[in-house]
Amino acid sequence: MRLLLAEKPDLVILDLGLPDRSGLEVIPEIRKTSTVPIIVLSARHDERSMVEALDLGADDYVAKPFGIAELMARMRAALRHAFQAQGELPVFVSGDLSVDLIRRHVMRGGQEVKLSPKEFDLLRHLVMHAGKVLTHGQLLRAVWGPAHAEEV
Repeated sequence: MRLLLAEKPDLVILDLGLPDRSGLEVIPEIRKTSTVPIIVLSARHDERSMVEALDLGADDYVAKPFGIAELMARMRAALRHAFQAQGELPVFVSGDLSVDLIRRHVMRGGQEVKLSPKEFDLLRHLVMHAGKVLTHGQLLRAVWGPAHAEEV
């Protein structure tokens, strides 16, 4: 929960089989402070567990074993729904620049632009606040976390 508040992730993947408590207890805690999409992973295949997790606030439920391609598709869908709920388009286009915020894919002039994860996070933050002035401190906080905000 500390990491969720400090890092503000775009998505949470939550296993129900946590070592210290049930993931079902964590879902309502997350929902008290965040609307972040939650995808539950579980070895439990019974309908009751799935319904309970979804009713508590999870956005999706994936039963183990699962394929990575399926999990990635579910993550993209959850992120797409989150962006749409915020009224944002998951793809930003300006001139010959295209930034797919879900697939983390950047194109400029028809050519793919290779970015490191941090470079993409910085670009995503700038794109999501296009037309607004952002301070150095705001960018540090948003991309590198609250501990770096003091380095201004």
